[in-house]
Amino acid sequence: MILACSHIDKAFLEEPILKDVSFHIEEQERVAIVGINGAGKTTLLRIIAGELSADAGEVIRSKDMTLGYLPQQQGYYSENSIYEELLAVKSDVIEMDKQIRRLEEQMQRKEGRELSVLLEKYNRLQTSFESGEGYTYKSKVWGVIHGLGFGEEAANQCINQLSGGQKTRVALGKLLLLEPDLLLLDEPTNHLDLDSVRWLENYLLNYRGSVLVVSHDRYFMDRVARKVVEIEQGRAITFSGNYSSYARKKEVLRESLLRQYNNQQQEIRHQEAVIEKLKSFNREKSIRRAESREKMLSKIERMEKPLEENASIRFTLTPSHPSGRDVLSVSGYGKSFGDNHLFEQVSFDVKRGEKIAVIGKNGTGKTTLLKMICGMEPADAGSCATGTGVEIGYYDQEHNVLHEEKTILDEIHDDYPDMSHTDIRNMLAAFLFIGDDVFKPIALLSGGEKGRVALAKLMLSRANFLLLDEPTNHLDIASKEILEDAINHYTGTVLYVSHDRYFINRTATRILDLTGRKLLSYSGNYSYYLEKKETVEKIYLAPEEGSGKDKTETAAKLNWQEQKQQQANRRKLETRYAQVEQDIERLESEIAAIDNELSRPEYASDAEMLLELSGKREEKEAALTLSLEIWEQLAQQLENEN
Repeated sequence: MILACSHIDKAFLEEPILKDVSFHIEEQERVAIVGINGAGKTTLLRIIAGELSADAGEVIRSKDMTLGYLPQQQGYYSENSIYEELLAVKSDVIEMDKQIRRLEEQMQRKEGRELSVLLEKYNRLQTSFESGEGYTYKSKVWGVIHGLGFGEEAANQCINQLSGGQKTRVALGKLLLLEPDLLLLDEPTNHLDLDSVRWLENYLLNYRGSVLVVSHDRYFMDRVARKVVEIEQGRAITFSGNYSSYARKKEVLRESLLRQYNNQQQEIRHQEAVIEKLKSFNREKSIRRAESREKMLSKIERMEKPLEENASIRFTLTPSHPSGRDVLSVSGYGKSFGDNHLFEQVSFDVKRGEKIAVIGKNGTGKTTLLKMICGMEPADAGSCATGTGVEIGYYDQEHNVLHEEKTILDEIHDDYPDMSHTDIRNMLAAFLFIGDDVFKPIALLSGGEKGRVALAKLMLSRANFLLLDEPTNHLDIASKEILEDAINHYTGTVLYVSHDRYFINRTATRILDLTGRKLLSYSGNYSYYLEKKETVEKIYLAPEEGSGKDKTETAAKLNWQEQKQQQANRRKLETRYAQVEQDIERLESEIAAIDNELSRPEYASDAEMLLELSGKREEKEAALTLSLEIWEQLAQQLENEN
C-alpha cells in the first residue's frame, strides 16, 4: 500500500463536503475519482496533496513516498521556454554529465594513485548516469513535449506568454518527467486534443508509479483506471474495474439501495402507525408498549435516500418543423489567418437526421469551421448553402451568445418575451437554476453554469440543425449522459465539435476528421474511426504529405524533378482509384452470389451453413463500406488536383 485515506471529514461553512471517506491505493495502481460537480473530488485531492487539512481523519503515506499534484488551474510564471522548463527537471542528470566530462579532462593529466581514485569516482558516476536515463533524458523530454501537443517551434516559447491551458500542459509534462511515486491529476485531459489524450493514456498505462485521477472523461477512465472511487453525498464507495464496469455495478447497487431505503421507510411508517394506535388506547400497558417501540425506532440507523439517476439536467430538444433532406452543402472551403493556413478545399454534405462529430488536433480550425457555417466568420474560399426549411441553432463553447450584464432570467426573457416568468422559472429549474439563482448575473456564473444557460436557450430555439462547439465542457458525467440521450432522441440534425470520445461514441453517426488541412469522412462512431483511421489516412493523405504550402505557390516553385514526382503521385492516385473501383464491383458481385446461396431451399434448415454464409456476407459488406469511403475520398482528391 502506497497511500490510505482513513475516515476523512471536511466541511466548509458548516456544510459537510466529505464524510468518513476511506480508501487506499496500492503500488502501481491506477485509481479514478468520480462524482457530480461539487461532490468534493478536488477537495479530496487537495487534502491528499497537503494543501488542505481535514477536519477529521488522516492521510497515511508509505515511507519515503514522493507525490506530484496537478491542479486544474495553474498560477504558473517562468521566464524559461517550454523546453528549458522541462529539461530542468533532469538537472541532476545534467549535472552528472558535466561532472563526468570534468573527470575525463582531469584523468588525462593524472597518473598512479590519483588516476585510480579519479577512475573509481568516474565509474560510480557513469553507473549512476546510465541508471538515471543519462543517455535518453533528452529524447524523453522531447517525447513529452511532442506528446502533449507542442511542436519544435512551440517548445521555444516563453512560459509567461502561454495561455492557461498551455501552462497546465507544461505543468503536466514536468510532473510526468519527475516520475513521483504517486501522481495526483485533477482533470488532466481538459486542455489536450485527442492525439495528446491517447498519448497520455499510453504513458500512464506504462507509468512505474501509482496514479490517482479526477476526471469526467469516461473513455480516458475506461482505458487507464483499474479502480474507481465514487464520492456521493459526501461518502466514498470503491469499485474494482474501469469506468464502464463501475457504471454497471453502480446501477445494480443504486437499485438495491433504493429497495432497501423504500423497505426501511415502509417499516418506519408501519411502526409509527402501530405506536399511534397503541397510544390511542390510552391504557398504561399500551402506552408502555408504544414507548418501547419508540425507543426501538429511535435506534434505527436511517438510510439517506439514494440520488435519483441522472438528477442533474432533464430536457428534450424538439425542432419546430422538419428540414428538407439536404441540410447543408459545403464546397471548397478554405481559411487562413495570416501565415496560419487552417484548411483548404474542404467539401462535405449533411443530410437530415445525421449526428456528425468534427474532430482534430487543437488549432486545426474546428471551431472556425462551425463559425463559418453560421456566418460568424468569413470564408477565404468556397461556399456553403443550407437546404429547404433549415433553421440553425448554435452553441458556442465561449458562450458569446450570452450577455454578461444580464441576469439568467432576463437572458431568457429578452429572447423569448412571450414566455411567462413562471414558465421561464420552471424551465430553468430543469437546468438546476432554482429560487434566487435565476437572478444571478451571467458575468458571475462559472463555466458550467454558463453552459447550462446556453443549452437552455438552445432548447427553446426549437432549431432543426444544431451546431454545437464542445457541448460537454464543464458538464459532469450525469449531465453528459442526459445530453447524449437528448441528442440521440433528437429528430433534427446535429454537427458538433468535441474532444469527448465517449460522448462521440454514443452519439455520432459520422465523423469528420480535420487533419492535414483536409476533412476525412468516416461513416460510423469513434470506435469505427479508430479502426479505419490508419488505412484511410495512408490512402488519402500520403500523396500530399509534406507539401505544407498553397498549391499555387508550390506549383510555381517546383523544379523539374519535383514536377516529375508530382506527376508520378498523380498516376499512382489514378491507379489506386481504378483498383478501388474494381474492388467495389468484385465485392458487389460476391455479395450477390452469397445472397443467391442463402436463398437456396436446401440451406433453409442448415444452421451451420447459414451462419457461415452470413459471416462471409458481413465481411464482404464491411469491406465494401470501406472501399466506397476510400473511392469517394480518392474521387474528391482527384477532383481537387484538376
